[in-house]
Amino acid sequence: MKKEITIKKIQDFLLQGLQTSYVDDDTARRMWWASLEVVQKDFLNHNYNNGGIWVASPLPALNEKKFFNKLQGWLWSPEGFPYFKGDTAGLLPGDYPAKSKKFTSTNNYKVLNLNPRDGYEPFLMIITPNFQCILTIAGEKDKKILLMRCDEKSLKSVIELIHAKFCQENSDEGINFRLAINKLGDLNINDQFAIQFWPSLSAKLAKLIPNMNVKSSLKNENKTVQITEAKLLRAISHEVRTPLTTIRTLISSTLKKYNMDESMRNRLIQIDNECNEQIDRFGLIFNASELVSNEVSPSNQLAKINLGTILNNFEPIWSQQLNRRGISLKIDVPNHLPEILSDSEKLELMLRGLIDKNTRGLREGSTLILELRPAGQKLKLELKVQTLSSTKKETSKKEKGSDIGPVLNWNPQTGSLQLSQVATQKILESLGGHVTQRRDTGLTVFFPISDSDESRM
Repeated sequence: MKKEITIKKIQDFLLQGLQTSYVDDDTARRMWWASLEVVQKDFLNHNYNNGGIWVASPLPALNEKKFFNKLQGWLWSPEGFPYFKGDTAGLLPGDYPAKSKKFTSTNNYKVLNLNPRDGYEPFLMIITPNFQCILTIAGEKDKKILLMRCDEKSLKSVIELIHAKFCQENSDEGINFRLAINKLGDLNINDQFAIQFWPSLSAKLAKLIPNMNVKSSLKNENKTVQITEAKLLRAISHEVRTPLTTIRTLISSTLKKYNMDESMRNRLIQIDNECNEQIDRFGLIFNASELVSNEVSPSNQLAKINLGTILNNFEPIWSQQLNRRGISLKIDVPNHLPEILSDSEKLELMLRGLIDKNTRGLREGSTLILELRPAGQKLKLELKVQTLSSTKKETSKKEKGSDIGPVLNWNPQTGSLQLSQVATQKILESLGGHVTQRRDTGLTVFFPISDSDESRM
């Protein structure tokens, strides 16, 4: 006898081999509702007109009539949908009553009975010719994770599992599901979705954070919210970097294995560079959230490093990164500077983050200057910006954004998330530095010279 296929088993399948941070039930629900909005507004909105399919449990998840009209759907839901009663209602994802008003019509999709063994954790699969994704929450009570999959291997596996579930429970719908999938033909896997989803979700959740602070009048409440947010950012950062690393691996193997024209090769290299930049950005957010939530001690084991050598070695990479946005990089480092105490790997990541933060929104033709100079028993690293503007007043109008919690800063002008000033200071302090933010664009960081070098001075 074949093993029974359930939604719970599909969720467990998607969770296999994944090592990540988990969140509590409430946080997982917030991530779920925010992710639905991101998927529908930012991606499905542009990819539903040519038809497709969706499968969901235990609620439809989609919230606009136009999607129901264009996409063929199947819903596994408890008995009584959409008017849930009794104990069943209490098991459904939080906030469902407000959402369920939008789910008043079942004419455009097939409603099937949810087996109790399917569980009540939300699940959604969307397949269109140019956009595909699987969203679900998996895990145990107060140890949950939001999963998103859009790679070809996961999609094929879940499609087969869903088809097997249909065949076990309703063979006619199994045939209809298979026909609908075959009708779509070859799918165009949307790589941009894999790159953009988690940053978009981070921005969406960041906007919600101020509304999460009003829970009680206890003095420790704000700190509790900060730690919860930091842990959430750690989970998101991990989930962002995992698929991006997979994409980079696929690109690398493709470049080695296949012959292609130069334009195609350059396009793949461009995608690889963009993935690498996002991996670094979210790696930095991960480090900051660890410090904020006290997951790691700020007193790292620091070693002697040559900061001037690091700056010179990474100048070609940083220049290439900035040149794509029409910005020049100038590094001014004198010879024979003393060594400092820091963490080489994390400092390199932080320096790239500082460069990105101080050049977002700059006009083409601007120049970023990194200047390293002795300053008593310290080395002074200055990041300065030169623009084409003829007046300092125009430069100072650059929108600096606003902090949205202890870790992130949201800049509406550039549409980017960056580390907040507090998080920047925390990371640099853990790396042996001290940051001074100037009123104009740019900043100054002081690093103490290592003891052995100090004794020779």
